[in-house]
Amino acid sequence: MKEQKEVLLSVQHLKKYFHVGKNAILKAVDDVSFDIYKGETLGMVGESGCGKTTCGRTCIGLYDRTDGKVLYKGQDVHALEPKEKRSFKKEVQMVFQDPYNSLDPRMTVAEIIGEGIDIHHLAKTKQERQDIIYKYLELVGLNREHANRFVHEFSGGQRQRIGIARALAVQPEFIVLDEPISALDVSIQAQIVNLLVDLQKKMGLTYLFVAHDLSMVKHISDRVGVMYLGNLVEYGDTKDIFKNPLHPYTKALFSAIPVPDPDAKMNRIVLEGSIPSPANPPSGCKFHTRCANCMAKCKEVAPQQKEIEPGHYVVCHLYDDV
Repeated sequence: MKEQKEVLLSVQHLKKYFHVGKNAILKAVDDVSFDIYKGETLGMVGESGCGKTTCGRTCIGLYDRTDGKVLYKGQDVHALEPKEKRSFKKEVQMVFQDPYNSLDPRMTVAEIIGEGIDIHHLAKTKQERQDIIYKYLELVGLNREHANRFVHEFSGGQRQRIGIARALAVQPEFIVLDEPISALDVSIQAQIVNLLVDLQKKMGLTYLFVAHDLSMVKHISDRVGVMYLGNLVEYGDTKDIFKNPLHPYTKALFSAIPVPDPDAKMNRIVLEGSIPSPANPPSGCKFHTRCANCMAKCKEVAPQQKEIEPGHYVVCHLYDDV
C-alpha cells in the first residue's frame, strides 16, 4: 500500500552543519533520509539537541542545506526559482514551539492572520479579507471578537490557536509543527492535539510533528522517526515502532514513557553517560558510547539504514545479518 501513496516531501541524505568558533563544525543534521506521504503525520522524536527542529526548518527552507536534497512535489526546495518559491511558501507553513515569542505583540490578531493573506493576494476586497480571518479564527476555536485584540490578552493555548490560524489562512498543504504543545499546560495540550487532528481531516493537511511527548506522538502520528545526535536511527509505522522498537536508543526512549498505573512494573532502560557533543561526535555509530549492545565495529564503522520489516527501517549493526 505504501508504494501507492503520493510522496509529498522526500528528504535525501540531508545534512545541516553550523560553524561554531574558528574550526568546530556542529553537525545538527547528518545524513538524514525519509519520505512524508500526502495526508499523513510523521512524528519526529528524540532528546533535546538531537536535530529534530533543525531538520524541520531545513526541510522547508528556513535554513539552507549543507548537503543532500529536500524534494517537495518533486522540486528541490533549496533550488526554487522566485516564482516557484512564492508558491512553495504558500503551500508550506510552520507552527512554532513558543506562542509567546512567535507572535508580534504590536499587531492585532487580525493583522497577524491577515499578513499572509495580503502577501499571497488571497482576498480581493477588505470584506473578503475580514471574512477569511473570521473563518479561520472560528475554525481553531476562537471568536470573531478576538480579531481586534493583541496577543498579550490571550492565554498560551489561545495564542497557539492564533499561530495555527495564521498558518492555515494561506491554505497550505504541508505544516511543520515544531513542538506545538511543549510550552502549554498539560490540560491544554490534548485540546490542541485534537484540534490538529480535526483540522487535518477537514483540510487534508500533511504534518511533520516534532515533539518530546511520546504519548502525544503515538496518538497523532501515522509514522514515527527517532533521531539521535543528528541521525535518524529508526523510522516506520507508529504501531510497528511502539510494538516492536528495534534500535537500542528507541527501546530506552520508549521505556521512559510513564504508565498510568501505580502498581505497574516499569522495565526502564537507563542509558549510561551523557550525549556526546554534535560538534565532536564519536566515530562509527554515534550511539555506541551509551549502548549496552556495543560491539567492536560499532566504534569504527557507521551503520547503514536497513529495512527490517516492510516500511520499518533501522540504522544499527545489530541487524547487519538480518
